[in-house]
Amino acid sequence: MTSDSQSKQNTLNVQELIQQKKSKKSLSAKFEKLIPSILFLFAMISILTTIGIIYTLFSETIEFFKTVPISDFFTGTTLKPLSQNPEFGIFPLINGTIMSSLIAMLVAGPIGIMAAIYLSEYASDKARRTLKPLLEVLAGIPTIVYGFFAFTFVTPILRSIWPAVDATNILSPGIVMGVMIIPMIASLSEDAMSSVPNSIREGAFALGATKLESTFKVVIPGALSGIIASFILGISRAIGETMIVTIASGSSKNFTFDVTESMQTMTAYIVEVAGGEAPAGSTIYFSLYAVAMTLFVFTLLMNLLARYVSRKFREEY
Repeated sequence: MTSDSQSKQNTLNVQELIQQKKSKKSLSAKFEKLIPSILFLFAMISILTTIGIIYTLFSETIEFFKTVPISDFFTGTTLKPLSQNPEFGIFPLINGTIMSSLIAMLVAGPIGIMAAIYLSEYASDKARRTLKPLLEVLAGIPTIVYGFFAFTFVTPILRSIWPAVDATNILSPGIVMGVMIIPMIASLSEDAMSSVPNSIREGAFALGATKLESTFKVVIPGALSGIIASFILGISRAIGETMIVTIASGSSKNFTFDVTESMQTMTAYIVEVAGGEAPAGSTIYFSLYAVAMTLFVFTLLMNLLARYVSRKFREEY
């Protein structure tokens, strides 16, 4: 092969490589243009799902209020959906939900914050790496297991100590829900405390503060927004809990403040109606959606409150 023919061959090879590069770049450019649309579609899935849920709840709730006055629903203290003269006051369900959530927070709040203080301020790195994952194992236990634990273990213990406690009551599931929420409060609070700069702690020590004084007068105020947000999210988690209260609190729709008695929460009522024989299109069937809409508003307000508190009390370092 002569030098001229070899030069032409090399030129053709270079031109082919250039064309291949151009074709690859054009395909890559087209794919890059599609990426934002694909990502936008994935982002819209959750938004559209939320819109669909709200539309379903709202439309079916309107059907319920065509039969039951909205004032009777939100102010009534009697819930008898299966009686000959049915009454659909939601106050017994709201009362049961609030009572169980308060009991849960009375258990989870102090234990969670103290666990967070230990992990953040007192535990060594090795102890923190060991204890924090072990604590978070509690969050991975299925709630139905917690429900049976409350019914078969905690309730008998409570009845042996306090004979007035009913076989199904709101105290037992409230306590167990508190145990379930501990990892959430402890983990989020510990993260908030750990984000406080060490220089602030060292400044407190330089002024003569002890470890305990530094924790309660410097670290906790500095991490207050995260701690409050963890409490609010814990309450929201308790309000939305289903299986524990369904199994252990019973189905009595009592409007009472006696924690030894059986009560029913909004989530437990939804399970009862959805798993029962309520015919589609009946008033009791539509009451399921009215209660679900109320529960949705409760949890939405709690999440909005958590975001507001986080922004309002956030410390910038």
